[in-house]
Amino acid sequence: SDRDARTRGGVAVHREVERALAATGQLPEAAPRFEAAEGVRGAGALCALPALVQHGLLTVGERVYGRLKNGFYGLRTILLTLALMALLRVRTPEQLAGHAPGEFGRLLGLDRVPEVKTLRRKLGELAAQRQAHAFHRGLAARWLQQDPAVLGFLYVDGHVRPYHGHKHRLPETHVARRRLCLPATTDFFVNDQRAEPVFLITAAANDGLIRMLREAILPELRQQLGPARRVTVVFDREGWSPTLFAELLRDGFDVLTYRKGKHRDWPAKAFTPVTGTVAGREVTYTLAEKRVRLSNGLRLREVRRLTASGHQTAVLTSRTDLSALELAARMFARWQQENFFRYMRHSFALDALVTYAAEPADPTRTVPNPQRKKTQRALAEVRRTLATREQEYGARARTNPEGRRPTMRGFKIAHGKLAQAIRTLQAKVERLARRLKRLPARVPVGELQPPGTVVKLAPEAKLLTDSIKLTAYRAETALVRLLGPHYARTEEEGRALLREVFTAPADLLPDEAAGVLRVRLHTLANPRSNRALAALCAALTATETCFPGTTLRLVYEPPVMQT
Repeated sequence: SDRDARTRGGVAVHREVERALAATGQLPEAAPRFEAAEGVRGAGALCALPALVQHGLLTVGERVYGRLKNGFYGLRTILLTLALMALLRVRTPEQLAGHAPGEFGRLLGLDRVPEVKTLRRKLGELAAQRQAHAFHRGLAARWLQQDPAVLGFLYVDGHVRPYHGHKHRLPETHVARRRLCLPATTDFFVNDQRAEPVFLITAAANDGLIRMLREAILPELRQQLGPARRVTVVFDREGWSPTLFAELLRDGFDVLTYRKGKHRDWPAKAFTPVTGTVAGREVTYTLAEKRVRLSNGLRLREVRRLTASGHQTAVLTSRTDLSALELAARMFARWQQENFFRYMRHSFALDALVTYAAEPADPTRTVPNPQRKKTQRALAEVRRTLATREQEYGARARTNPEGRRPTMRGFKIAHGKLAQAIRTLQAKVERLARRLKRLPARVPVGELQPPGTVVKLAPEAKLLTDSIKLTAYRAETALVRLLGPHYARTEEEGRALLREVFTAPADLLPDEAAGVLRVRLHTLANPRSNRALAALCAALTATETCFPGTTLRLVYEPPVMQT
């Protein structure tokens, strides 16, 4: 740290000749070059490097983006920087300023990590190529090819990303976890049956699940899976549509969802306890099933579970080859996707804005009519005032002194002003109701006044960084599976251990003669964690992964445990 602070070219700037060449545009990219260093903070994050390489972060990135402009930091460095930031829980480029630049740079084989302004400039350069969709699609294709066995069931759900800024006006949608309607962007995720992300699609104007399935998600799935692959699409009640179900079956998909709407309870004698193994645990469900006909004549299979409280949870599917227990378990496993969203928000800053740039919205895209919403509020206010005046009129009639005003005519004359106010309010209610009826529920964005008031956040940088975060999550998940033999509750305890490993210091010891880069990890909190880390190091070393841009093979050494 003292050496980094004393450098003349800036904090941790040691490769001055290469930086001078980069400043004049004569350096395509600084190559990784390692020097021996002890106790490098955060060097444990290099444990995820084999998984990042395996999941195609650099291969797909270089195929899609090619290379950046000549400079010290190239495409490989930027992609690795963003991936390591995600693993180290650095939420935004601005938070990178709070980390020692020299030590972070050693993880990349450089003298220092890019400055915030440099990283943002490089992100802008990548976004200008407008290849984020091709990058995301390339990663998804690679993930789908790696393990086709987990694609039998694909879970689809939307995640709402609220916008808290005041600079732009975005379409509003309901944020369920806050129980509010807020300006937001809706992303629809497709996850495999282990809840790992496959791909995401951003709704242009917070469209619903049914429309997104028809127009974007199912066509993308068919393109990725090929014309013959049949999978089961699982979603919640938001996607309920008998017409959509028929379209899914026609296009070669199966459907699994909850039944929506009111329906009669089945008799208790129709249910039978069924015992089986779900996710490695023995469970018992009280189930019943039968064939049902929907409103459009489509016949599907309905499975119901009877809970201890007497509630019946109805599941509808086109699958006839699976047991009722497996279908119920697959449907209830949809909560894994909700857990995925929560983990991504808290650990990988899924909702964080990477850029404040915006683009004009599609002028032909329809949005809720703001004039209709304004008229609805005005009508509701007038109706509240009318109700108050009518209550006041009724209260006066109840307390009317009959000795002074024995007839209704006399009462009306005495309260003429209040009666006139009520008639005026009634006429206003009728006018507003007629106006509301004439207003369309949705209008094209191009008809809003003033023009350009509704925008969308610039999608390129967002999709690029989201793709890198999903890759980092899948890399972390791959390491979690390696910890399975050491932890009974692998998902919770394994991820907690990895967060400790990623932030742990390590020694970086290159050996050019042997062609290896040793990552010697420091001891963790307890012997159990150290034993799990030793097994993880052995598995990672066995992959024989070379550090990108070098011929140095990564060798992971666990801390020495005292006997």
